[in-house]
Amino acid sequence: MSSALNAEELAMSPAVDKLEKADPYLLTPEGIKEPPVGWKASFRYFGPGLILSASIVGSGELIATTTLGAQAGFALLWLVIFSTLVKVAVQVELARWTIATGEPALTGYNKVPPKFGRIGWINVLWIIMALTKLLQLGGIIGGVAVAFSILFPFGGDPLATQSLAIWTTIVAAGSIAILYSNKYSLIERGAVGLVVVFSIVTIMIALGLPLTPFAYEGADLMSGLAFVIPAGALGAALAMFGITGVGADEITFYTYWCLEKGYARWAGPNDGSEEWKRRANGWIRVMYKDALVSWVIYTFGTLAFYLMGAAVLHERGLVPEGNEMITTLSRIYTDVLGDWASVFFLVGAIAVLGSTMWASIPSWSRMYVNLLSTVGIVDWKDWGQRVRWIRGFTVALPIIWGIAYLLIQSPVIMVQIGGVMTGVFLLGVVVAVWYLRRTETDPQLHGGTWFNAVLVISSIAIFLLGIYTVLNVLGMTPEA
Repeated sequence: MSSALNAEELAMSPAVDKLEKADPYLLTPEGIKEPPVGWKASFRYFGPGLILSASIVGSGELIATTTLGAQAGFALLWLVIFSTLVKVAVQVELARWTIATGEPALTGYNKVPPKFGRIGWINVLWIIMALTKLLQLGGIIGGVAVAFSILFPFGGDPLATQSLAIWTTIVAAGSIAILYSNKYSLIERGAVGLVVVFSIVTIMIALGLPLTPFAYEGADLMSGLAFVIPAGALGAALAMFGITGVGADEITFYTYWCLEKGYARWAGPNDGSEEWKRRANGWIRVMYKDALVSWVIYTFGTLAFYLMGAAVLHERGLVPEGNEMITTLSRIYTDVLGDWASVFFLVGAIAVLGSTMWASIPSWSRMYVNLLSTVGIVDWKDWGQRVRWIRGFTVALPIIWGIAYLLIQSPVIMVQIGGVMTGVFLLGVVVAVWYLRRTETDPQLHGGTWFNAVLVISSIAIFLLGIYTVLNVLGMTPEA
C-alpha cells in the first residue's frame, strides 16, 4: 500500500487525527510553495528553532550551566560561549541535507557505513545515548516535580518521597494528556510561550546583578575568557559542553521539525531541475534565519544562567545537589530580590524545565519511531502507522522518565550523565554530516566559502572535544 493512499485514508478517517493538512514527510509536486525573500517575509515561517530553544533553555541552562557557574565561578565563561556557538554549523548542515532529501536524521545516520546487520554504527551510538537520556530526562521531570512539591506539598515535607512520587505522577500524566495529539502547531506555540517570559526575566536579573551585593565587574568577565578549566570542574565542564547550546540530540531532532514545518515539502521532490534547486536554496535560507534566531535566544539564556551561578552561588559556596537542587538554585533569586522571589523562581523553574519536557517528549517519540523504521519494525512512510507509534512513545516515555527519577532522585547527576554521552554522540553526528554532504546533498545547495570554513572549524573542535570526553570517561586523561 502506498504512502499516498495511507495518507488519503487517514485524512478520511474520523478515528485518527492528522498531524497537519498534508504529510510533511511525503514530498509531492502539490506541496510546492515559493520561498519568501527577506527577514520580514520569512518570519512567519520560523518555528523549528523555537522548539529547539524550548528544549535547550531548560535542563542544560537551569541545571548544568548554573551548577558549572557555582563550581567554577567566572573561569569557564569562555566555554559557555564556545559551547553555544561551535555546534550551529553542524546543525545547519544536517538540516540542509534534510531539506534536500526530505529525510529525517536517523534515516541518514543509518546510511553511514559500517553497519551491523540493518543498523548503522551511528544509530548504535544513538541507542546508547538514548539510554543515558532516560536519566537526564528523568532528572528534568524530577526537577519539575520538586518545584511543584515545594509550592504545593502533600504532607509536611515537600521533599518527602510520597509528595515527590505524587507530583512526578501528575507531571508525567499531564504531559501525556497535553501532548498526545502531537500536532506540530500545538508544540510550536507551547514552546514559544514557555520560553519567552522566563528567559526575558532571567536575562534582566543577570544584567541587573551589578546593582546588587552580588555585583560582577568587567575584570570578572575578562577572567572568564582565559581558556582554562579549573581543577575539579572538568566533569561538569564536559557535561555542560554536551548539554548547553544545541546538543547532539537537538541537532538530530531539529531535522524532524524542519520537515514538519514544511521546508522540504515546500521545496518539493528533487527532480534535478534548476527550479527545484532555486526553491530548495530559498527554503534553506529561511532555515538559516530560523537557526540564527534560535541561537540568539539560547545563547543569551545560557549566559544569564551561568552569570547568576558564578556571581551568586559560587560566592556563597552553594552547589546544587540532589533533590535540594531547586531550593539551592532558588537562592539566585531570593538572595538578589528577597524571600518573596522564591515563589517567582519556582514558577519560573517549572516553566523552563517544562519547556524542555514539552519539546523533548514529541522529539524523542519521533526519533524512537524513526529508529524502529530503520530496522524494519515500522514503516516510516505509512502516515497512520507512524502516528500511532509516535503516540505510543508519547505515553511510554514520560512514564519511564518518571520511574527513573523516583529510583535515583538526583536531578543534577542524572542530567550530567546524559550530557557526557551527548558529547560523545556528537562525534557520530559530525561524521554523518560530512558523509551525507558528500554523498547525497546537491553541491549547488552547499553553503558559501565562509560557511564551509566555519563548518570545518566547528567539526574539528567538536571532534577533538568528543575524543577528549571519551578518553576522560575511560580514565585515560592526565586529570583522571
